[in-house]
This record gives sequence, structure tokens and C-alpha cells, in this order.
Amino acid sequence: MKENEIIVKMITRFPDIFNGLEALGKTYKESEKVMKILRSLPSKWHTKVTAIQEAKNLTKLPVEELIGLLMTYETNLTKKLQESEDKKKKSITLKATNKEEEVEEGKQSEEDDDLTLITRKFNK
Repeated sequence: MKENEIIVKMITRFPDIFNGLEALGKTYKESEKVMKILRSLPSKWHTKVTAIQEAKNLTKLPVEELIGLLMTYETNLTKKLQESEDKKKKSITLKATNKEEEVEEGKQSEEDDDLTLITRKFNK
């Protein structure tokens, strides 16, 4: 399987390969086909391959069920990647202020009000 290839495209090549080999006289059991498919997956699929190997009896696992498992995993993987991209786009930036600056600004505002009041009284 190619690194950025979707599972459906990869799976459509396997019957052609197996049929070509059968025409040459080489046949594979269902379990051998399953193992060859699992081995052909790229490294980002390693966790899923391991989970399938541990959870399923590979000698009795049909190729169709394996394909279903892989397609489900790919769909979930794509959805998680999309969600993480959406979260990156929705980041929010907040302005930070220093409390000391706010207090000083409040004092200056009060001082300005007092100065204005004194100036008015003086002018009268």
C-alpha cells in the first residue's frame, strides 16, 4: 500500500494480483491472503494490525471481514484528523493585562477628576 493511498484502492488491486498468480499456478489460502494484506499496510496502520492479530483468529478471518475492519479504522482515523485540524483553526487569543496597570490607571483617572474639579473651582 502506498503511504497516502486509501484502503479501497489498495484492496481493489489484491484480487487482480491473486487472480494473476492463480493463472500462473500459485494459489493462496484465505488466511495467507489475510496475512499478506496485513503485511502490506504502512506503519501508521501498525496499531490496527496488532489489534486485529490479537483479537481475531487469523486462520478463520475472511478477507471481506478484514476489509471491513480496515475501512472502519480508516474512516475513524480520517475523522480524528479532521477534528484535530478544526480545533487548530478555532484557537482564541485573549489579551492579558497586568493588575498593577489597571490600579495605576484607576488612580490617574481619579487624580484627573480631582484636578478638573479644582480647576473649575479656581476659575469661578
